[in-house]
Amino acid sequence: MPLPTGTTFLTPTVPVHVLDAAAPGPTAIIQAGIHGDEVAGVHALAELLEGGLTPDAGRLIVIPVMNAPAYRARQRAAPGGLDLNRCFPGDAAAPEPERRLARRFMDLVLDERPALIATLHESWKRFHPEVPVSFGQTVVYGVEPRPPVVDTVVAAMNADLEHPYELWAPHYYPVATSSTEVIVEATGCVGLCIETWLGFAEERRVAMQQKVVRILLESLGVLAA
Repeated sequence: MPLPTGTTFLTPTVPVHVLDAAAPGPTAIIQAGIHGDEVAGVHALAELLEGGLTPDAGRLIVIPVMNAPAYRARQRAAPGGLDLNRCFPGDAAAPEPERRLARRFMDLVLDERPALIATLHESWKRFHPEVPVSFGQTVVYGVEPRPPVVDTVVAAMNADLEHPYELWAPHYYPVATSSTEVIVEATGCVGLCIETWLGFAEERRVAMQQKVVRILLESLGVLAA
């Protein structure tokens, strides 16, 4: 069943912030920190919550730090652990904590049935159309046709660049084992990965992640435009 409004925990160190509006509307899930060395999304979501982010319609679920042990170590995965982003749909009885956490999150998603799930990532490789495994400054999607919100985000971000290297692009990069695509296949929701380029200062990356989140939520109708 869906979570009650407020804060609950997937593990003792993975809080889930559930924000409900008075007006009905869709559900959006935004998460960051599934890779512990990609910090801008973590800080972006924490600052948005600290600033009083609340939905105008529907439900907003925010998980600022999905993989707390990896984030504390500032590593992609926890020391000696697995890549959480490749552990879905998970297993509640698995010996590995990442597989157990993936199962708990998968169960939450199946209960909530969101219209959108977005994961905030970062990459050392700035996107180039001739290099498929380059991701910085892209909105990554894995299912065709491309969700229209991808073009909405890209256009809005490119209307206000501080540097030419900030140019955003859509990036079709299907990975069947990624958490996003497992969730999309199970629920039919729009699933996106937002990738900022680590070549920028952290403060700028945080600001870009926050802007993308707001554009996504406004496009969905969870935030008023």
